[in-house]
Amino acid sequence: MSKDVKIRPFRKVLVANRGEIAIRVFRALNELGISTVSIFSKEDKYALFHSKADESYPLNPDKGPIDA
Repeated sequence: MSKDVKIRPFRKVLVANRGEIAIRVFRALNELGISTVSIFSKEDKYALFHSKADESYPLNPDKGPIDA
């Protein structure tokens, strides 16, 4: 790697996972001071994982969790 390359730290991470794994990732990122974002399908509207993220956005409500 060239010495001229400057690597910037992450400020925000999108976690495209669900359930307990996502919650653990959110916790780790929060401990590192990194903001978190989740995306969720209509089936996961009341799931705990997306309420643990700093930002959360719904996917296309006309599609299922795989197609969304």
